[in-house]
Amino acid sequence: MRPTTLLRLALAGTRTDTARVVLTALSALLATLAGLAALTVLAIEKPVGDAWEQSEQYRNALLREPGLRGGTAFALLMLMVPVLALAGQCARLGAPARDRRLAALRLAGATPGQVTRLVVLETGVAALLGTLVGLGVYLVGRDLLHRPDAQGRLALPTDVLPSTGALAGVVLGLPVVAALATALMLRTVTTSPLGVSRKAARERGPGPWAGLLIGFGVVSFALIRPVVYRVADDDVVTGWLVPLLFAVGALAAMIGVVIGTGWLSYHCGRLLRRHARRPAALLAAGRLMADPWAGSRTFAALLAALIFGAGAAAQRTYFATKDQIEREQSQLAGADGGANPFYLSTMDLVDGAIAVAILIATGGLIVALVEGIVARRRAYAALVATGVPRATLGRSVAWQALVPAVPAILLALTVGTLLGRGLVADVSEGGGSTLICDAPAALCDDPATRDQYSRIVYYPAVQRAVPVPLEHLAWLGAGALAAVLVTVGVGLLFLRASTALDELRTT
Repeated sequence: MRPTTLLRLALAGTRTDTARVVLTALSALLATLAGLAALTVLAIEKPVGDAWEQSEQYRNALLREPGLRGGTAFALLMLMVPVLALAGQCARLGAPARDRRLAALRLAGATPGQVTRLVVLETGVAALLGTLVGLGVYLVGRDLLHRPDAQGRLALPTDVLPSTGALAGVVLGLPVVAALATALMLRTVTTSPLGVSRKAARERGPGPWAGLLIGFGVVSFALIRPVVYRVADDDVVTGWLVPLLFAVGALAAMIGVVIGTGWLSYHCGRLLRRHARRPAALLAAGRLMADPWAGSRTFAALLAALIFGAGAAAQRTYFATKDQIEREQSQLAGADGGANPFYLSTMDLVDGAIAVAILIATGGLIVALVEGIVARRRAYAALVATGVPRATLGRSVAWQALVPAVPAILLALTVGTLLGRGLVADVSEGGGSTLICDAPAALCDDPATRDQYSRIVYYPAVQRAVPVPLEHLAWLGAGALAAVLVTVGVGLLFLRASTALDELRTT
């Protein structure tokens, strides 16, 4: 099959196929913007001179201080996680109709390899279109937002540009990753002229081995502080070991929570089937046990955002505790001023990024729930035809979404808090002394009178445990639960159309 024919077939299809391509391209566009923003922050050159020299051409301290740019770039890259998860959800949109189209191609003479390449090409082309548009938006926005103030300072790093290789790596790398991920997901799929079949799922429920990944991630974060203290003088070791522990630990914990949601879904379904008496709850219990991994796929982006948010909440509490101790010591020393709450204002930006991530994850939830309802519309229509009220089906959809979501949200918040406290479990401030002059400035500045009005104030060393940010965690959990409820509400809007008796003719 010629490449042009493959491309034409990849972009052909129904309105659902067009919507899938558009949503995949939109996800790639958002991921490109996040990646290019992170590369732009890393492309800022460090001023020549003192190690503490700052880039004074920027108004924002996150861009001025070289030591903070790595964390800023990391926060931007974290925004790619829910975006890529959204892309994965969009790829499943209209799967039954696509399966029928692939089976028709096999019936027309296409080989299994050609059908697989067709699906991979569809995802890769959609992602490439999105990255190219994202690159254009980035370059145009860079010119539009380049507005120095009266002092010549910039709000954003619009004066720097990542290298050509870095730009090409993002624009071309994301479509390649998307295509490879699609090929990996299709490894258990067999397309025949009679339809598309997948390997049967295991009859037994998922095991709790995801807890090992969570434990490994928590232990990795707990080892970071001892490693820094022991090999602080070895820049080579700290330069690769600490980032490795951080990245591997965070990735292991996130994968563990996402996979653990499948275990939670299965066992919640068992409990619900054992104790429920209403038809809606029993239908939801059967569905949760039949496909426990649906929760892992559906809530992956939201759970990743919650883990990051809970860890950021623990970090905020550490900065707040440190700021409070420094204020108390300043008051003991007779100074009215407090510590500089710079890091607290920085955490406000991190919280904003988390809010954006949760919003993007909510979009992925909506796509996943609507796709599930549309994919099972024939079964729903059959239930309505046999006398099951639509209200019962609506409550069943709500049970199916909320039952695994509540424990999964609690698990994600707990793991994120443990990761954050593994880095900053307590605050230590060394004691010291300061010279206080209880006289007007003229007497204090005069060497002849300074000593008789001066006294030495000693303040003790302080070590204080960082409290658990219960209020912040409660707000995160409430926001995530509200996102799930909004998703259920949007999904119910599609339920009536999907339960029409005409859907019994769906093939």
